[in-house]
Amino acid sequence: MEPVKYKVYGYRWIVLLVYAFIQAVMQMLWITFAPITGDAAIFYHVSALQIGLLAMSFMIVYLFVSFPASWAIDTFGIRKGVGFGVILTGIFGLSRGLWGGTYTLVMISTLGLAIGQPFILNSVTALCAKWFPLEERATATGLAVMAQFVGILVGMAATPFLKIQFGIPGMLQVYGALAAAGAILFFVFVKSAPPTPPAEIDTERTLVLDGLKHIFKLKDMLLLISIFFIGLGIFNAITTWIEQMIAPRGFSIIQAGTLGAVLMIGGIVGCFVIPPLSDKLRKRRLLIIICIAASGPGLVGLTFATSYWLLLASGFFLGFFFMSAGPVIFQYGAEISYPSPEATSQGLLMLTGQISGIIFIFGMDFFRTASGSMTPFLVVLIGLAALNIVFSIMLKESPMIGAVDEKQTVQH
Repeated sequence: MEPVKYKVYGYRWIVLLVYAFIQAVMQMLWITFAPITGDAAIFYHVSALQIGLLAMSFMIVYLFVSFPASWAIDTFGIRKGVGFGVILTGIFGLSRGLWGGTYTLVMISTLGLAIGQPFILNSVTALCAKWFPLEERATATGLAVMAQFVGILVGMAATPFLKIQFGIPGMLQVYGALAAAGAILFFVFVKSAPPTPPAEIDTERTLVLDGLKHIFKLKDMLLLISIFFIGLGIFNAITTWIEQMIAPRGFSIIQAGTLGAVLMIGGIVGCFVIPPLSDKLRKRRLLIIICIAASGPGLVGLTFATSYWLLLASGFFLGFFFMSAGPVIFQYGAEISYPSPEATSQGLLMLTGQISGIIFIFGMDFFRTASGSMTPFLVVLIGLAALNIVFSIMLKESPMIGAVDEKQTVQH
């Protein structure tokens, strides 16, 4: 039998770039209403919680679609598996713009987008494993996740201005056009895999159900699931309620949008630094511990700051460490859960974060004070974030990244 040939293709960066654009668009569609919750509630004649449900619907639908999406990605490959979600994104992104004046129709379109989201979110590590050698995967994963933050940044910062300029229906039409453009680019440029694999290691993975059984036998994966349950839940709650969270302290809708933007900028800068550093040092556990521990002061500042500049500084600090841990955690999970499929390990982590996100979002609304302050529940989240430091210290280093040959792969 002729031995398998391994080769790294320059085209991988084109695939990653287009894929990153799709990731960004999906996050824009998710976060759209967060910075204009109050104005949107008035426009649609509904409560603030009903506007919050537009974002929460993504999390609720994710609970039911995550495993089928991971199965489709692992079974049919990137182009077909992710492509299904991309098609839904293009169709329902456009329809939400066309029906943007009616809350019920906006919600129906949002549910369509929510069905497509897991097919896109669960595929990051799978795509990087198909196209990138192991020593580049945290970096590639970081760039893909960074694109998500860029999408949230655009959604947070641009939505208030688009709403003022074009109204809510016009704003949704702009985002719908971007979704359609992303779908076209995906099917023009993205391929499921290169002609030959990029590395010798971990090219064979188990079936999804066998992979799940294997994952639940691993202590480090159970710890990682706990970390992601708390971490992503906090992120989803903060980004969903960011305007309502700081409004009782006297901050405006524009200031809320700016804070959301600064939070994302911190995450973007962090993704340029932390995942490549993890690849360079051949360390996953150390970077996870540092990021989780260092994000604590940012969360405390976001909870209590009454000075606008302190609030912005806290947002950047939290974003830099808290959000850049995600790509390293995804890649660490894919490595320690081998031979479970990458989309299965990532999908499971994302699923736990969606569950906690729903719980934390309702918790922040339920425990808000008579003045509208969400500080009491934010204090609870600070305590949970401290618990995550303990969980991260209990992790063991990935044996796979430690086994990577220092010799650089010849790139073509």
